[in-house]
Amino acid sequence: MKTYQEINKETIDRWIEDGWEWGTPVSHEMYLKAREGEWEVFLTPTVPVPRAWLGDIEGKKILGLASGGGQQMPIFQALGATCTVLDYASKQIESECIVAEREGYSIEAIEGDMTKRLPFEDESFDIVFHPVSNCYIEEVQPVFDEAYRVLKKGGIFLAGLNNEVNYIVDEDERKIVWSMPFNPLKDERAREFMLKEEAGMQFSHTTAEQIGGQLKAGFTLLDIYDDTNGFGRLHEMNIKTYIATKAIK
Repeated sequence: MKTYQEINKETIDRWIEDGWEWGTPVSHEMYLKAREGEWEVFLTPTVPVPRAWLGDIEGKKILGLASGGGQQMPIFQALGATCTVLDYASKQIESECIVAEREGYSIEAIEGDMTKRLPFEDESFDIVFHPVSNCYIEEVQPVFDEAYRVLKKGGIFLAGLNNEVNYIVDEDERKIVWSMPFNPLKDERAREFMLKEEAGMQFSHTTAEQIGGQLKAGFTLLDIYDDTNGFGRLHEMNIKTYIATKAIK
């Protein structure tokens, strides 16, 4: 039987083949604009990361954690950072390599599972950039622990996080139909629903798990904002379903 990680790997690769928004790399024109100072990156669907959260990244070492797809790392590279990216989806890694070759820079692009120990030495990075992806793993604490380990002292951890709202409603986002936690490994009905929707294996996580988990890892929380899905009834009603956090080691 396939692990849930393997199911998600196959699912995301299929989404990318179908034109998934978060699997479409930046264009050459977008890369050139970034070099001229015109750029934005996202941890969550619609709100750009404040530039103050990143500061001057020239010469910084950045890890894109589950951040493949050729969307954020090329921007950071254009701004003078040295980038490494780890992602479990093969096609997300392919996109990173395609953009790097097109634009003539080098990137360490690793096809790897963030639920395992990260293949980096302690205190290797100045910034870990971690867009929404924890919804695809069952246990989030090890990710925060590993991000803390590989960051230098004073390093910044930027994370995009789901709250539970997306997982309580029906497909039309009109009725509350699911009890929490949403876990297809422990709830056969949830598993069948995920497979039918071809949505991979997704998991709800509480604020205590996701923000409390960062604090338990040793981080100090510096700032936070929230965001919507960018589409659908919850978005139209301005109901926030995502959180972005800035924390320091």
